Amino acid sequence: MKRSSGVLMHVSTLWGDHSEGAFSKSAKEFIDFLSECGFTYWQVLPFCLPDEYNSPYKSYSAFSVNPYFIDVERLYSRELITRSEFEEAKQKTPFACEFTKLNRERMKLLKKAASRFLETKLLDDFYKDFEETERFCEFMALKSVNGDTEWTKWTKDKPAKDTLHAWRFIEYMAITEWLEIKEYANKKGIKIIGDVPIYVAHDSSDVWANPEEFLLDEHYQPTNVAGVPPDYFSEDGQLWGNPLYNWNKMKENGYSWWKKRMSFMCKLFDGVRIDHFRGLESYFSIPATETTARNGKWVKGPGMSLINAFSDICKDKLIIAEDLGEITPAVEKLVKDSTYPGMRVLQFGLLGEDNSMHLPHNYINNCVAYTGTHDNNTLLGYVWDLDKEKRQKFLDYFGYEGANWDNCYDTVIRSMLASHAGLVIFPIQDLLKYGKDTRLNTPGSCDDNWSFRITKEQIETIDREKLKTWNRLYSRS
Repeated sequence: MKRSSGVLMHVSTLWGDHSEGAFSKSAKEFIDFLSECGFTYWQVLPFCLPDEYNSPYKSYSAFSVNPYFIDVERLYSRELITRSEFEEAKQKTPFACEFTKLNRERMKLLKKAASRFLETKLLDDFYKDFEETERFCEFMALKSVNGDTEWTKWTKDKPAKDTLHAWRFIEYMAITEWLEIKEYANKKGIKIIGDVPIYVAHDSSDVWANPEEFLLDEHYQPTNVAGVPPDYFSEDGQLWGNPLYNWNKMKENGYSWWKKRMSFMCKLFDGVRIDHFRGLESYFSIPATETTARNGKWVKGPGMSLINAFSDICKDKLIIAEDLGEITPAVEKLVKDSTYPGMRVLQFGLLGEDNSMHLPHNYINNCVAYTGTHDNNTLLGYVWDLDKEKRQKFLDYFGYEGANWDNCYDTVIRSMLASHAGLVIFPIQDLLKYGKDTRLNTPGSCDDNWSFRITKEQIETIDREKLKTWNRLYSRS
C-alpha cells in the first residue's frame, strides 16, 4: 500500500443548520480541511437509510442513500421548498443530530419538494443506472400503501403514484448530490472510503425482491439470524437479528446480488470497508428463537469464491477487510489470500498479549491502522477508563512521562503516522482530543448512539499545519 492517512467521520457529524450533517457546503469545507492537513482519505459509515435506532448498519436497502443527507439549502435554491419551509427546517442545536425532529418533519418536507419536481424524464434516465435503488423506491412506496407493515404482511401490490414519485425524487437528489461531493473531493486529491455492512435487514427491499437468496422458512421468516458470540463488547454476544444468506443459492447464480451491491458501492466511493469480513470465511448462525447470541454456532461461508467474484467489479478500488473479533487461522488465510488490507486498532493493543498486533511496532504495510473505530470509545475516554496499571503501560509505550494526558496526543498521533501501516485513520474525535461523551456508538446498546456532531468552530481548533508537516515527514502526503 502507498503510505497515506485519513479521517473517519460520518456525514451526519458534519456541521450545518438543519439537524444533521448533509451533502452540503460543509462537506466540501471538510474536504478542504482534509487536503490542508495532508490527508488522503475520508472514511464514512454506511449511507443507507438507518433503522429506528438511527443505526446505518441495518437498513431497508443496501442500495439506498439516507434522505436526511439531502441538502435543504439546495432544495430552497432550486425553489422546491418555500422560504417558510426552509426556516422551519432549521435546527435547535448544532451539537447533536436532532433525530426526533428529523423523523417528525423531514420526510414531509422532502415529499413537498418532490411534488414540485416535474422532470420525470430526468428521473427515468437516472434510474437506468440505478435499477436496484429504483426497486428500493418501489418497496418504500408499497410499504407506505400497506400501512408501513413488514413486507410479509402486505395485502396491496400497487403503490400510490405520488409516493413512488417522491421516493424516486428523494434517492435521485441524494445520490446526485453525493456524486458531486465525491467529484469535488477527487479533484482535491481526497478519496472516499465507504462502508459495506455484511448483512441486510429482513424488512428490506433486498430480501423482499430476492427471498430465495436468504435462509427463510415457508412463511418468509428467518430460520437463523446473524450476530457474534460474547466478546470484548458484550458478555452475551451481539444478536443482530439479520437474516443469513443462502450462500449455496448465491453461488449458483454467480453471486449476482453481491455483484450488484459492490457495483453500486463502487459508483459512490473510491474504496470500501467490508464490515465483519470474517463472516465470509465462517459466519455465526443463531437460531431465530434465541434472545441472546450465546447459543449460536460458526458455519462455513463462501470464502474466496465470493471474493473472486468481486475482482471484475471493484478492479483498482481499495477494499478493507474488517478482520476484528474472533479471528481464526482460516480467517487470517482468507485475508491474506484476498490481498485486502486488514485492520489494526490501537485500543485493542492492551487487551491481551504483550506483543499485540494492534500495537504500532507490529503494524505491517498491508493494513489500515486506527486509534479507534466508530464502535470504540474515543482515545481520551479509552485511556481514562483503563485501570491504573494499564494506563501507565499505555503511556510508557508512547514514552510519555507528564501528568496531563492531553499532552500525550501528539506523541500517539506521530507514532501512528510513523508506523509501517500503509494507511492510518483517525476518528475526528481523536483529532479534536474529545472524551467519551462524544463516542459515536456503543455496541449492544440502542440508546444515545450516532448523534455526535461538530461545529465549524470546533474543527477550526485543529492545527492543520502541524498535521500537514507530520504527514509529509512520515511520507503520507
